Amino acid sequence: MENNLHSPLTEPQLDLLKMFSHKVDDADWVAIKRMIVHYFAQKAIEGADQVWDEQNWDDQKVDEILNTHLRTPYKPARY
Repeated sequence: MENNLHSPLTEPQLDLLKMFSHKVDDADWVAIKRMIVHYFAQKAIEGADQVWDEQNWDDQKVDEILNTHLRTPYKPARY
């Protein structure tokens, strides 16, 4: 269903609002949130696995990344 009105909400957000326009038990809501979190966690894992495979990473590369200092040195502001 297309929404022709300009809304600050995205189509998925509007769909969720419609879906949950009725009372949802607390236990059901917790289960739904867990499913959503699991879904996005799985997508993140799949994305990381894809990078791992495409870049031919191994444990040595991960250790190298973990031990690389990439932070810009702190320079205090001068007044």
